[in-house]
Amino acid sequence: MKKKNIAIIAHVDHGKTTLVDKLLEASGTFRDNEEVQERALDSNDIERERGITILAKTTAINYKDYRINILDTPGHADFGGEVERIMNMVDGVLLVVDAYEGTMPQTRFVLKKALDAGVKPIVVVNKIDKESARPKEVIDEVMDLFIELGADIDDLDFPIVYVSAINGTSSYSPDVSTQEKDMTKVLDLIIDNIPSPKEEEGPLQFQPALLDYNDFVGRIGIGLVKRGTIKVNQMVSCVRIDGSIKQFRVAKIYGFLGLKRIEIDEASAGDIVAIAGLPDISVGETVCEVGKEEALPLLRIDEPTLQMTFGVNTSPFCGREGKIVTARKIEERLRKETERDVSLKVAPVEGDSESFIVSGRGELHLSILIENMRREGFELQVSKPAIIKKEINGEVCEPFEDVQIDVPEEYVGSVIEALGNREGVMENMTSIDGQVKLHYTVPTRGLIGFSTEFMTMTKGYGILNHTYKEYRKQAGTHVGSRKNGVLVSMENGKATAYSLGNLEDRGVMFIESGTDVYEGMIVGENNHDNDLAVNVVKGKNLTNTRSASKDHTVVLKRPRLMSLEICLDYINEDELVEVTPLNFRMRKKILNTELRKKQDAKEK
Repeated sequence: MKKKNIAIIAHVDHGKTTLVDKLLEASGTFRDNEEVQERALDSNDIERERGITILAKTTAINYKDYRINILDTPGHADFGGEVERIMNMVDGVLLVVDAYEGTMPQTRFVLKKALDAGVKPIVVVNKIDKESARPKEVIDEVMDLFIELGADIDDLDFPIVYVSAINGTSSYSPDVSTQEKDMTKVLDLIIDNIPSPKEEEGPLQFQPALLDYNDFVGRIGIGLVKRGTIKVNQMVSCVRIDGSIKQFRVAKIYGFLGLKRIEIDEASAGDIVAIAGLPDISVGETVCEVGKEEALPLLRIDEPTLQMTFGVNTSPFCGREGKIVTARKIEERLRKETERDVSLKVAPVEGDSESFIVSGRGELHLSILIENMRREGFELQVSKPAIIKKEINGEVCEPFEDVQIDVPEEYVGSVIEALGNREGVMENMTSIDGQVKLHYTVPTRGLIGFSTEFMTMTKGYGILNHTYKEYRKQAGTHVGSRKNGVLVSMENGKATAYSLGNLEDRGVMFIESGTDVYEGMIVGENNHDNDLAVNVVKGKNLTNTRSASKDHTVVLKRPRLMSLEICLDYINEDELVEVTPLNFRMRKKILNTELRKKQDAKEK
């Protein structure tokens, strides 16, 4: 059977995974009576809840005389490293672009990686059925992007197909009335335009670009067989990243078809497969025949740009809600995560056996790890995300991001002011029908906590997208720190409506009546820039004297709801987020009110 290897790339939420669903259906991969859920490749709970792809997924379909291997990639900037690595496994890409939003920062990032790798692009304009669709302008934007990124003349003559992935329709014309109720147009374009993998003669070469892990066979390397044949139980050599050679026996080989991973006995050049047998196989290493070791060029792995400290929960509520609380178990879980996620780094904190520094590609990358651990029953405390600085040519440098903002005209002034305060530099500004597009370069530090503020100032109408750009000389010192102080509980107990009612003038509360609190726990935001210790557990003095104006029921304002990401954005350097299976609580590192005051006095 002839082979085609393609990746589907796009900005987040432009419809990659939905498109894969429809291609699987169109190829007849599923039985007629097979029940398949939407976004079938988004297999983990968080992917399904948030509607985003976190890990690159491999699938394959049979169409006409071809086996088409498809890689569905993440669209979010934090997982961009996976997109870069899989370009070595494919010969073509489907570049999916929203018919209204057009090219976005991540579209530029993924297309640049595809062009650098020299793979053939096909442009898929998705969501063509939207009333606001503007396909001609979007194609012009894509063409400009190709030219800007220095594409070859051949690449500029890219094939285009217009689809509505959600409806399963496709057409070669931007006219919606020409849409046909099948996706064969996309599959035919793949067969006609994407080159087949080069089947080079010579001894075996296989290079993992992605990792997976299961408890039965250990670490699994997923990659492309560049040349030769690999068989189960064959003795092979692995050329390690440091140049050393380790021999091992191939325990399992897995192929892909539809949503299934199937065991196979052998794979030949051009096949995308997963192999198991070497417990510590890593991305970029080369598996070769014994005695014929010839390493492929190493794959570049994006360095982490943010780090956080994960530690054992030290609050008075430790062990109440979670069942896994020890440092050994937390370290085990973090090490297991590094088995399948090469962009994640874990290191112990010097002088503290119960804390670990975890470095990742961004806030989302780290918060998804925390969310997964929380759901597994872990209890831990985490610090504010901090950027990883580097010294380049004797200068302290920090990561900067490419930021693109789409916002209604009336909110432009406040957005520009907010980004100015965060050391953002405007690169470009355009206006279309009352919507303004802003293009900025902003230090990563300046974007920590910005998304919540941005959604508030634009009343939810703004769209914010950003992707890592480069390391530059460090910007101003107080970028992105919180302006207001917090209200901190000075007692242990249950919060009362009476106390909360008296404190409402002081600021915004994060808790409601009846919430268990402890000394040092953050219960609200102060109206001023200083922290304030408050008593939220005090009840009303009860006497046997009745007042003429009898008590009215206390009506409290609704507390501000804080999600995990908002908590991580909100806290300062002297604060932590306590994460349990049931709650997120913000707290001070020093819980005791008197000790905290002494520490503040010393620092001043």
